[in-house]
Order: sequence, then structure tokens, then C-alpha cells
Amino acid sequence: MKLYLVQHGEALSDEVDPARPLSDAGREDVRNMAAFLAARPLALARVAHSGKLRARQTAELLAAALAPGRPVEPRTGLNPNDPPEDLARELAKWNEDVMVVGHLPFMGRLAALLVSGEQHGDLVAYRPGSVVCLERGSGNGWTVAWMLRPELLA
Repeated sequence: MKLYLVQHGEALSDEVDPARPLSDAGREDVRNMAAFLAARPLALARVAHSGKLRARQTAELLAAALAPGRPVEPRTGLNPNDPPEDLARELAKWNEDVMVVGHLPFMGRLAALLVSGEQHGDLVAYRPGSVVCLERGSGNGWTVAWMLRPELLA
């Protein structure tokens, strides 16, 4: 199983728009990421997001390119300060490739928990729009397969 952990794209600040939609640069970064990934053999069973506008917009852009026709799924438990253990336990039961779009520090803590068993947030150097691919081996342990940040595609 592959798990794609995505930090939402760059969003507008609270002062500009309290709903925090993606900025123009954030949309462009996510579209570039989607186009790059669409040329690879990804087979996503689902694309989930936190429900916050910036995460939903990121998930929709990625799903349109990577899982056409598949609706994105809002989920609870993916907000910035939510504990990652609940999702980690749920992931242990899944067998299909999944993309999860969320926020920091949650995404970093989830990646660290899955890979190392601890929630330290410095395992992955996320930037808005980054994708981290984790792979689960036969022993249910997770490893980092790859990571891609938007500036690498510019």
C-alpha cells in the first residue's frame, strides 16, 4: 500500500481572507504537482482532506488529475493539532493506495509516527503543496518512498 501525505497548497492569510483559500501561487503549485504526478502510475482508491477550504481545494485539484471522477472525501481528525494515532490505526486496516491532504503540524506528526513510531515533527521538511509517499511493507511497517516539494517542479 502507498500513502500519499500532502500538505495543502499555499493559502491566503487570515487577514486577506478568513476562509483561507489557496492563493494563486498555491493553485499553480498544486496544478504543477498534479500534472507531474499524473504522468506516473498512481492508482488512488480515495483522496481525503480535512474539510478546510485550502485542503479541499488542494484535494480537488489533485483528484481531478490523479483520480478523475472520484469524489474527494472530507474527514474529521485531520486538522492541524489533531492527534495522528486515530488515523494511523485506521490506516493499518486499509490495503488500497490513498492520498490524504491536510495541515501542519498534523501531517508531519503522522508521517513521523508511521515511520518511526514517534510523533516528532521534524522527520519531513514539508512546504505548502508538498507530497510525501510512504509505503507499507509486508510487516506493516512504513518507509518513506519519496518526497516532492513544489519548488522542484518550478
